Amino acid sequence: MAPDGARFPLYGLRRDAGPGRRPVVLVAAAMGTPGGYYRRLVRELHGAGATAAVYDFRWQGDRPRDPAPCGYAELVEDLRAALAAVREEFPGAPAVVLGHSLGGQLALLQAAEAAAAGEPGPDAVALVASGSVHHRAYGARGPGLLAFGQFMAAFATVRGRWPGFGFGGVQPPGVIRDWAHQARTGRYRLRPHGERVDERLRTLRLPVLGVGVEGDSLAPPRALDHLCAKVPEAEVERWRYTAELAGAERLDHFRWTRHGGALARYVTEWAARVTGRPDRTGDTGRTGDTGQNGRNGRNGDTGHPPRTPRGV
Repeated sequence: MAPDGARFPLYGLRRDAGPGRRPVVLVAAAMGTPGGYYRRLVRELHGAGATAAVYDFRWQGDRPRDPAPCGYAELVEDLRAALAAVREEFPGAPAVVLGHSLGGQLALLQAAEAAAAGEPGPDAVALVASGSVHHRAYGARGPGLLAFGQFMAAFATVRGRWPGFGFGGVQPPGVIRDWAHQARTGRYRLRPHGERVDERLRTLRLPVLGVGVEGDSLAPPRALDHLCAKVPEAEVERWRYTAELAGAERLDHFRWTRHGGALARYVTEWAARVTGRPDRTGDTGRTGDTGQNGRNGRNGDTGHPPRTPRGV
C-alpha cells in the first residue's frame, strides 16, 4: 500500500531461497504499459534463477483512474510501496528494479529519494530501453519532441487527462506535465522537493546497469547517456542488447520483451554479482562474455493477460 492509501497487487513467480539468497527482480513498466505485458519477461527472469514480480502503475492495467492528483511523485511512491512489499516477503534477498523506459527513470528517482531519507531502496537498478527524454538528447528529432511534449501537457491540463493519441496511453495530467517538464529542461521534479531531486541523483551510490536495445528509436544511446550522467557516483555498467543476442529478426523499444531470454540471464547474473550474493545453485546457465558489455565505473503465471503497450 502506498503512503496515500493506494493499494495494488504484485504478480510474479517465486524462487525458493538458496545458498546466497537469489535476487528478487521487480519490473517497473514503461509509461502506458500494463504489468501484464511483461508476463513473458517475468517467466524468463524466473527461469534465469530470480524471483520476479511486476505491478501496475496508477491509471494502468487493473488500477482505477483515480481523479486524485498523480504525477511522478505518486508513481515513485507506488514503486516504494512495491519494494517494501518485496523486502517484507523476501527478507535478506537483494532487491533489484528492472526499469523499462519511464520505469527506469522512476527507479533512479525512487532510489535517490530513499537514500536521502535514510530508507532502504533498491540494491541495484537495471535500466532497459530507458533514457532521459530531454529534447537535446534526440538530435534532429529534439525540436519536434519538445513541441509535442508541451502540447501534451497543455492538452492534458485542459482536458483532465492525456487520451493517448498513439503515445503514452491514457495518463493523468500530472504525469504528462512532469514528462514534458523533463523533456524541456532536462531536469526532474518531484513534489514537494521540486527540482532538488537532480541534486540527490548526483550523490546516489548503487550499481546501475544501462542496457541499450538495438533498433530502439524511443530511447536512443544519447538518451541513455544523459540519464546515466545524472548518477556520476553510481557504479554504472553498460550493455547493448542486439537482435543477434536475442535470437530475433529485429528489436525495438517494446519488442525486446518478447525476446528477453538472454537479457533475463544477463540481468540476473549481473544482479547476483553486484549485490554480492552469487547464485551458487548451479541450475542456471552462464551468459558468458558477449563482448557487448562495458563498465563506466563511477561515473508460474503473473495473473495478467498480455496486452499491447501504448507508450513509453
